[in-house]
Amino acid sequence: HLCALCSTTMFVFLSTDPTVSQSLVKGEVGQNVTVPCFYNVKTTQDITSMCWGRGSCPVSKCYQAIIWTDGWKVTEQYNSRYILKGNLLMGDVSLTIVNAKEADSGIYCCRVEISGWFNDQTSNHNVVIEKARTSTASPHTYTSEQTSAHGSTSESAFTITRTWPSVSASEAPQTASGPCSSTSDCLDVTTNLQNMSVSLHSQQYSENGLYIGIGLCAVLLAILILALFLT
Repeated sequence: HLCALCSTTMFVFLSTDPTVSQSLVKGEVGQNVTVPCFYNVKTTQDITSMCWGRGSCPVSKCYQAIIWTDGWKVTEQYNSRYILKGNLLMGDVSLTIVNAKEADSGIYCCRVEISGWFNDQTSNHNVVIEKARTSTASPHTYTSEQTSAHGSTSESAFTITRTWPSVSASEAPQTASGPCSSTSDCLDVTTNLQNMSVSLHSQQYSENGLYIGIGLCAVLLAILILALFLT
């Protein structure tokens, strides 16, 4: 019975270890990446030691430790690119990875040591560092897609590039050829047109005078015939 009680007690102790939380943190190569980690500090009595390590949190301490603090300041630092920029006295023990590299990807453990059996606050963070994406689109190119008769997009697309070249005064487009090519020619044509107009008016006046003369002769002839008839 005593051995059975011991086994039960041992099982209870081993099962009281709190569940380790895990989060995903993404960043880009060359940037500073911050992995968050906090613990509750109400009074100075709550300030305690903690560590950051590579890999999942073990039963105690940190595996492949990279930073240790005594709660007030950093006491051990194994890589200058891993720093704590937060306010330690307020429980901000977030890890900042300076100038991140793809090799920095992996699991990180944040362990806050709290007195008592299995009271440590632990959290695992999956850090993924990726290369920065670049855009290849050209802002000055307009692309249109042709659509086939069935409404589907054709396999090929044609690109229309619009350019507006500058035109100098000497290269300015000329209008369609006209009746004159210079100022003097235009003046000559204008004079000829004016003379032609005057001629037409004179001719019209001559014709009108002829018609009036014929009319007067006809009237006089009619009067003469009437006079002879009366006589």
